[in-house]
Amino acid sequence: MPQPVLLVIAHGSRDPRHAATVHALVSRVRARRPGLRVETGFLDFNVPSVSGVLESLAAEGEDVRDVVALPLLLTRAFHAKADIPAVLREAPARLRIRQAEVLGPSPLLTAALERRLYEAGLSPADKSSTGVVLASAGSTDPEAIAVIAGVAREWRRAGWCAVRPAFASAALPRTEEAVRELRALGCARVAVAPYVLAPGFLPDRIARGAADADADVLASVLGPAPEVSRLLLARYDEACRPARLAALGA
Repeated sequence: MPQPVLLVIAHGSRDPRHAATVHALVSRVRARRPGLRVETGFLDFNVPSVSGVLESLAAEGEDVRDVVALPLLLTRAFHAKADIPAVLREAPARLRIRQAEVLGPSPLLTAALERRLYEAGLSPADKSSTGVVLASAGSTDPEAIAVIAGVAREWRRAGWCAVRPAFASAALPRTEEAVRELRALGCARVAVAPYVLAPGFLPDRIARGAADADADVLASVLGPAPEVSRLLLARYDEACRPARLAALGA
């Protein structure tokens, strides 16, 4: 059977850095698996749109085509639960679409966060004296907020002095408040790790909060980190597995 097409679905942004980062990540995914067809669609602001990509795939032939739609999201918030399923429901009937799980939580994302912190100047020897602010975009969805808090708790066990979640919107605390809290706890240094995939308005707000509170280290967004590209392919494989078992009569 031909491999399903991997359709990576990104939110989109007016900030050109967002789309550039998404495309860099998708390029890394293609390089990891050269035989896999990977397409990118955006929900808003950028082209091609998700619906446009789906229409193009359906127009390429008369046979039914399998597609794995992978949300480029770190939590199951509104976009994963409502926006993306709504777009996929409107896809041409010729397409057989399976929505993959969102990326987080995952140990690969934790590894990518640490990679970015080390690239920003920390070393493994700094862990026990460094407090980390896990700064996400934020959400009104309680499930998404709980996931971020859970990631922070798990990451603390990796040996950091302390880890606190923070949010750029919709929830509290803000990045600057979390930085000050870690200072008050007695952490020798405080680092801010953006738990976001691409630059844009909210990541810039995280950066301003880190600067306003005099954080010692500000890591880059996750972007095309090797661990993130590996995770995209892992989610794709997970989504394909039930279909493969069904085809084999398992």
